[in-house]
Amino acid sequence: MTAAYSLRRRLLFWLLISTAILGVLALADTYREAVQTSNIVSDRVLAGSALAIAERVVVAEDGSLQVDIPYVALEMLTSAAQDRVFYRVDGPPGNFITGYQSLPVLAETQGDIAAFADDSFRGEPIRVATLQRSASTGIRSVPFTVTVAETTIARRQLARAILLRSALRLSVMIAGAAVIVWISVTVALRPLYKLRDAIGERSPDDLHPIEQSVPSEVQPLVDTVNGFMVRLQSALDALRNFTGNASHQLRTPLAIIRTQLALSVRAASLSEAQNAAFKGDQAVAHAERILAQLLLMAKIDAAAAKEALAAAEIDLTAIAHDITAELIPAAAAAGIDLGFEGDGPEAIRAEPLLIGEMLRNLVGNAIAYAGSGAVVTVRIRRSERTVCLEVEDDGPGIPSETLAVVLQRFSRGTESSSPGAGLGLPIVEEIAGLFNAVLTLEPGADGKGLNAKVAFAAAA
Repeated sequence: MTAAYSLRRRLLFWLLISTAILGVLALADTYREAVQTSNIVSDRVLAGSALAIAERVVVAEDGSLQVDIPYVALEMLTSAAQDRVFYRVDGPPGNFITGYQSLPVLAETQGDIAAFADDSFRGEPIRVATLQRSASTGIRSVPFTVTVAETTIARRQLARAILLRSALRLSVMIAGAAVIVWISVTVALRPLYKLRDAIGERSPDDLHPIEQSVPSEVQPLVDTVNGFMVRLQSALDALRNFTGNASHQLRTPLAIIRTQLALSVRAASLSEAQNAAFKGDQAVAHAERILAQLLLMAKIDAAAAKEALAAAEIDLTAIAHDITAELIPAAAAAGIDLGFEGDGPEAIRAEPLLIGEMLRNLVGNAIAYAGSGAVVTVRIRRSERTVCLEVEDDGPGIPSETLAVVLQRFSRGTESSSPGAGLGLPIVEEIAGLFNAVLTLEPGADGKGLNAKVAFAAAA
C-alpha cells in the first residue's frame, strides 16, 4: 500500500525551495548592487577630498610645488566606521611632495576626472582615487597628482547592512507567503473534505453518482469515481439477479430430485427405484441447463456493462458451420434433420464465443420445440451491407400474439412439455444487441415453423 502524503506540506515544501533559490539569486544581485552603490557614494567623497587637496597646491617662488593639506577634507572620510585615510601629492614625474610615499598611485587617469580603483596598502584593502591637475605660475603650468585612499571597512559594512536588511525582508516575505499558501491550500481543500464527508456518510448500498461541487481539477476524479460506482451497481444488480433467478429456477429441479430420491428409497422393486433414479437424473440435467443459461446471462450482463466490448473481425460462416456440425448428434437424437446452408466467408465484427453461444441457443430452441421429424436449417445470407444468420424450422412455430412474450426472460410462451428456463431467445437478443445486430422472429417458408434471423453489419 502506497504511503499517504500531505498535499499541503508538499506544496509548501516546493514553494519554500523555489522561493529560497530565487531568494539566494536575488540576494547575490542585491549584494552586487549594494557594493556598487557604496562605491558610488564613497567615491564621490573620496574625489571631493582629492579635489580639496588639489586646490591647496601652489607654486613657490623657486618654482617648486607647495601644499597646505586641508585636514577637514580628510576628516570627512574618517567619519564612518573605523576607516583610515591616506594621501599623497606628487609633482612632475619622480618628484614626491608630501604624504605616504609608498601609497599606490593610479597610472591611468581621465584628464581632470578622478580615477578610482581597489588596491591594498600595508596589508589592508583600500579604495584609491587619483586626480591630475596643474598649478600655474602665470608663465607656465606645473602638473601634479593628488592621490587619496581609505580603507574599505565602512563600504563593506554598508554593503552587509543592505544585504542583511534585504535578507530580513525576503525572509519575512517567504514566511508570509508560506502562511498564505497554508491558509489558501486549506481553504482550497475544503471541497475535498466535504466530498470525503459526503462519501463517508453514505450507506454502503447507496451507489448513486456523487453530485458534490468540487474544483474543476478534481472533477475528472469525481467523474471516474461515479463511473466506477455505476459499473459496481451494474455488477451488484447482475449478482442479485443471478442469485434471485438461480434460487427461483433451481428450486423446482431440486425439489424433484429430493422427491425422486425419497421414492427410490421407498421403492418396492428395482424397476420403481430405477424409474425414480431416471427422473432424478433428468431433473439434474435440467438444473444443469438452467445454471448454464443463468451463467451465460450473467456473462452477457457483465459484457453489456463494459464501456467497450472486445470485438474482432470473425468469419460468421465458419463459426456457424462448426457449431452446426457440433450439434448434429443432439439433433439426430431428438429426431431432427439439422442442416447448413452457406457459401463463402462472411466477415462481421463480434466476439466469437458469444456468437457461438447465440447460435447454440437458436439451434437448441429449434430442436426442443420443432418436434420429432422436423427439419432445422442454419443459413448464412449476405445482402448489400448486412450478413444474416438464420435458424429456420418447419415445426409448429410461435403464434404471432406471443412473439413479444418469448423475448422476455423466463417466459416460454408455449405449453410445450420440453424442458427449458425461458432464457434461450432473450439470450440471443441480448447477445445480438451487444454487437448492434437485430433479432427478428417470423414464420418460416410457406408460413410453417419459425425463422429466427439475426442481421449483423458486414465488416468493412
